[in-house]
Amino acid sequence: MNGMTELEAMADGLNRLVKIALDTGEASTIEEAERIFTGYRMQIVVRPDIADSVVLQAALLTAVNSGARAFLGGVSVVGARGGLLVLIPGFDSIESAVAGLGGRVANDVRKDLPTLVIGTIGSADLEPLALRITFADWCGGVVPASSGLRLAETGVFTPAGVLAGSLGVAELFQRARGGTPIACRRAVGLDLWDLRRDWLTGASGPSLDRLPSDIWMVGMGNLGQAYLWTLGLLPYGHKALRVVLQDTDVVAPSNLSTSMLTTRIMLRTKKTRAMAKWAEARGFETSIVERDFAPNFVVGPRDPSLALIGVDKALARQAIEDVGFGRVIETGLGRGPQDFLGIDLHTFPSSRPAREVWSQAGASDADITLPAYRAMLEESGDRCGTIRLAGRSIGAPFVGSVAAALAISELVRLCVGGQSYELVSIHLRDPRDFTAIEGPTLQAFNPGSVAAAA
Repeated sequence: MNGMTELEAMADGLNRLVKIALDTGEASTIEEAERIFTGYRMQIVVRPDIADSVVLQAALLTAVNSGARAFLGGVSVVGARGGLLVLIPGFDSIESAVAGLGGRVANDVRKDLPTLVIGTIGSADLEPLALRITFADWCGGVVPASSGLRLAETGVFTPAGVLAGSLGVAELFQRARGGTPIACRRAVGLDLWDLRRDWLTGASGPSLDRLPSDIWMVGMGNLGQAYLWTLGLLPYGHKALRVVLQDTDVVAPSNLSTSMLTTRIMLRTKKTRAMAKWAEARGFETSIVERDFAPNFVVGPRDPSLALIGVDKALARQAIEDVGFGRVIETGLGRGPQDFLGIDLHTFPSSRPAREVWSQAGASDADITLPAYRAMLEESGDRCGTIRLAGRSIGAPFVGSVAAALAISELVRLCVGGQSYELVSIHLRDPRDFTAIEGPTLQAFNPGSVAAAA
């Protein structure tokens, strides 16, 4: 396979969440790790409330999309009926979207499956730790269904739905894995207009009347695809968004487990071309750049001056202020079995330059002394392939989509005059304890915007 050794090819196809069981020593083979994850299942119960809410539809489809990639035993959805209010290429109904995104349409609610609830249903009809998705304007999250808590569930800010659906899957996943006893027993969410406010107050935010018109995106993996997914759910009219997509990689089988827009038909094609096809089907205008991101090129006067960055290489991150963007929004994810739930968002210019934030290039955290990797090395004798496989980061689609909800909210606030944050740091092991540092006062900046569609 393109000159790869057997272990290198295995690394290319390894499910990035299944890798948790290898990196904790819980499983001694990939097959054993896959058996563990095949035992994880979840259920989403939908009620007719969803028919009239773009935010609840965004929450449902985000939960199905990310959940199907994380819960290998399957995601069943009860009550998935009605017309789509959001635009997702290839689908014209809630039921077709659920099935196409990897969910299984079911008829009966089961009390033996970890459950997310969308809409009105009595908690007595659900399993004891069921979670309810709820939102109001820019606020979104999940609460125990038995708590009786529920926000107004009014508004059209779809990133709040992306956030709520992603947090719901994150809570169910941590419950399935164990190690976080409070998962599914707490209310978790954010106010995406003002991160300092208590999201459970459901405080109002501005109406969604303007959206960014031109964006340069770097990295088309987990984060880049989560950005595109979240942008696609916003009310853009046809050809109202122009986006430049930059990456050099091809779609690998491992991307199926982490990246919200990857399908099997895309495998072995360039990520930029696969994502451009999806974006154009959504109605966006696209250009592609297939070269490494580095400081040796300059953004032209007709190029987008607003950048969304989603790469994991320190050297590329160090260069994001060097090419001429007016504003940069960057997110990064944790890597290992303890840190993969971590998210850091940075914006630039800020009080600290990018080259200071990422002053170290970073070393590989591969540990080939763990039982699974030690056995692979002994059997194959391929040390390079073993190191490559062990060094692959753990990745979860629901973490990327939480990061995207934060990043796209930052981007929209830039268009409508909201507060900018130079650093947001959050860990989904306890999303209630996070850092949000306001950005410095900057010169006026016009990112370019268009009116939101009705």
